[in-house]
Amino acid sequence: MYIRVIILLQIALCFCIFSQAQQRLWYKQPAQQWEEALPIGNGYLGAMIYGAVQNEEIQFNEATLWTGEPREYNKQGAYRYLDSIRTLLDQGQQRKAEVLAQEEFMGLKSETEDPKAWLSQVSAERENPQGAASYSFDDTAWKSIQVPAYEGWEAVGLEGIDGAVWFRSSFTLTEQDLSDDWVLDLNKVREQDYTFLNGRLLGHTEGDQEKRVYRIPKEQLRVGKNVLAIQVINLSGKGGISGYKDTRQAIGVRGKKGKFISIVGQWKYWVQNSKAPKVGDYQASYQPFGSLKLRFPSANATNYSRSLDLEKGLATVSYMQNNVSFTRTYLASSPDNVLALHLAADRRGQISFSLTMDAKHQGYRVWKIDDHSLGMHVKVKDGVLEGTSFVSIKLQGGSIQEQDGWLVVDKADEASIYLTAATNFQNYKALNSSYAAQAEKDHARVQKKSFKKIRASHQQDYESLYKRFSIHLGGNAADALPTDERLKRFVETDDPALVALYIQYGRYLQIASSRKGTQPANLQGVWNHLLEPSWGSKYTTNINLEMNYWPTEMLNLSELHQPLFEMIQDLSVAGAETAKAYYGARGWVLHHNTDIWRGTAPINNANHGIWPTGGAWLVRHLWEHYLYNQDPKFIADYYDIIKGATLFFKDVLVKDPKTGWLVSSPSNSPENGGLVKGPTMDHQIVRSLFSIFVQSSQLVGKDNMLRDSIQQMLPQIAPNQIGQYGQLQEWMEDIDDPTNKHRHVSHLWGLHPGNEINAETSPDMLHAAKKSLLMRGDDGTGWSLAWKINFWARLKDAEHTYGMVKMLMRPAGKAGGSYPNLFDAHPPFQIDGNFGGAAGIGEMLLQSHSSYIDILPALPASLPEGDVRGFKARGNFEIALQWQNGKLKMLQLKSKAGKPLKLRYDGKTVELKTKKNKVYSFDAELNLL
Repeated sequence: MYIRVIILLQIALCFCIFSQAQQRLWYKQPAQQWEEALPIGNGYLGAMIYGAVQNEEIQFNEATLWTGEPREYNKQGAYRYLDSIRTLLDQGQQRKAEVLAQEEFMGLKSETEDPKAWLSQVSAERENPQGAASYSFDDTAWKSIQVPAYEGWEAVGLEGIDGAVWFRSSFTLTEQDLSDDWVLDLNKVREQDYTFLNGRLLGHTEGDQEKRVYRIPKEQLRVGKNVLAIQVINLSGKGGISGYKDTRQAIGVRGKKGKFISIVGQWKYWVQNSKAPKVGDYQASYQPFGSLKLRFPSANATNYSRSLDLEKGLATVSYMQNNVSFTRTYLASSPDNVLALHLAADRRGQISFSLTMDAKHQGYRVWKIDDHSLGMHVKVKDGVLEGTSFVSIKLQGGSIQEQDGWLVVDKADEASIYLTAATNFQNYKALNSSYAAQAEKDHARVQKKSFKKIRASHQQDYESLYKRFSIHLGGNAADALPTDERLKRFVETDDPALVALYIQYGRYLQIASSRKGTQPANLQGVWNHLLEPSWGSKYTTNINLEMNYWPTEMLNLSELHQPLFEMIQDLSVAGAETAKAYYGARGWVLHHNTDIWRGTAPINNANHGIWPTGGAWLVRHLWEHYLYNQDPKFIADYYDIIKGATLFFKDVLVKDPKTGWLVSSPSNSPENGGLVKGPTMDHQIVRSLFSIFVQSSQLVGKDNMLRDSIQQMLPQIAPNQIGQYGQLQEWMEDIDDPTNKHRHVSHLWGLHPGNEINAETSPDMLHAAKKSLLMRGDDGTGWSLAWKINFWARLKDAEHTYGMVKMLMRPAGKAGGSYPNLFDAHPPFQIDGNFGGAAGIGEMLLQSHSSYIDILPALPASLPEGDVRGFKARGNFEIALQWQNGKLKMLQLKSKAGKPLKLRYDGKTVELKTKKNKVYSFDAELNLL
């Protein structure tokens, strides 16, 4: 007994010998762009901290401010065309099937207005000989804007503008230049352009995917100044002269002799008409709420630092000014649902500033509540949602007054700023007309509290989640470098502590964007600064939403899964109507996107939007939560949802006339290859769903007959197949293209996040999956890189996995990577890569998807030492492990459910029965201590 105690004491000491890395992001300068700002959030509210010394901005969001409204998303009677679409696919007539599906099988858009009269109205300016297109037109009163803007004019100052906008610029030619015709290359324009040179029309093109290359007859050119005038018409979405995504390629004019003149730069512009007719959308978009603006006295600052402390959930800005040390502390409290900012100095009477709020929404309103408080109201342009925010200042010393919509503070000792926000969203079916009164009461309650008390309750709440898990990988010397510099160095130099920071940053972002009672994390978590965010910043369910929750259970944040479960509950109701309307089926279905109003119908285009397995994939999250926590009551609570998803595919799977297999039709392999029958991914997901149902029905003791029928169907589902290149086929036909580098690798779903492809039960398929992964290549968008990290970890190829980690964490470029604030770059920003990357790093160190818990299954040589505590494994085991020189040193495991344990490390295995809440310790050889 004495010896055992000594050994256990040694283990306890062993887990504490690593020096503590500083778990923070920090920078020597304020943020210049949104992707450099630091995120804080509490699930309801999100904010981005720029940290400017003189003109500070805190851009904030509220999770329920979206476009759109409760409405009908489903095209009733669409099921009447289902058999025809299937028949066309059986006959190999994919294009005809897509045309029919586009006409009859897509979801309903929101209201669309006839644009004819409006288009006629804005055309008058083109016909005016003295108008904006003319050579001699005086545009000196027009404002200037950067051209081109690939992400739309919204990204360079024209937020919220849909309509007709004129652009003017010029270039200079010599007499010799006029001997030949020239060519104008604008590449892309969003959406229509009427392009004039020297007052004459060069061309008109519609469609934002059409390349604009216009011939300029030499007779139309002039010696000296030549004037370009372009009317751009954009009725919805992003607008403007886009140019090239690769900004190294300029737009401009080119002569036959090779002379090129760039026209990139500041152009004059005029918003001719911004009251464009409505254009319907399939689904809604997440919206920014507003910005808190602070102005400080101008003076030179030294010793500047901007940081985000992951351990405390606090952002900080500090600097010296006139021999005074200033500190700003920012937080987003979940207990008090408030964004709070504290301003302090090391000398009294030094805090002076002005504060206001503004927003990008047209017609927003700011008003004075009292000398300490302002209110702001916003309403979205295309929808029924509105929001109200309040900001208040509490002072120690000094004075405060309101002046022209600003709160002006003079010579205070300290200042605390509290911001709250709420919207009239009640649920996906209804609005809350009395929200503003409640929002005012909530703000008044917070106002009574001191910053010290708000901070204390915030940290207690935050740390109760964050501190469950710790990871130290050595290499802490790099902590002394700013995060943006470390990111650049990581391309060539290993930085184990940065890898540890990345996984903890993923946990931080989830705590900040997914809390009980909130919406799930969307494509950007709870952060967004654009009225026209990419992909609507909504929920893409063919991987991105699911990836947001891959690390949740493994990294010991189980309750943060709850917002997703609540969404699944909503989707099961909304999806039941879609199942009837489109398939005449029981149960419920979700296609490849959803939004706050829980749209479940097909969207966008038949070549990728008709993908019916989103709901089945989400069921996997319910099951994973059960596997990690072993609570049968949870399955009982969600059993009807699991059953409903199963009933849908029981009704919808059809027998393939060629093979006799049950297949999913119509569908697609997400965003690749068009509308098909029988994509491999679908069948992997449906097999997973059916297996989950079988086990769930056994757990709750229900539906024996249905269970039997599902078990009979399972082996009839089209199996995984190995193709001509030794690859895992993406489709039923062996048509994989070995040169295809598509970002989606959907047919490897069974490798990850599924588990049917593994070394124990399907080694041949595992090898084929690896071949497919090699064919697809390493590069990709941010989230694609993150998925590949998980794939290679499951393949237990440590060095390839680590290589993918380095690609994910390279500075953002035209391909994936990470922005200076470590946000994942699709590009642009998508948060799924952060979550998927954190999960992938976890998979390198611990896996529990097979019959064994694998310890250090994909440990690369660049991470030779480590100390991790708080890992969760399926079976409800909590694990701490330490390794040195690339070898396991100690392992400690708590059995929280008393389930049988199977461990594996370096070819060694151990199996034992465990007792609930008992701790088990093992040495490097897996000997039980």
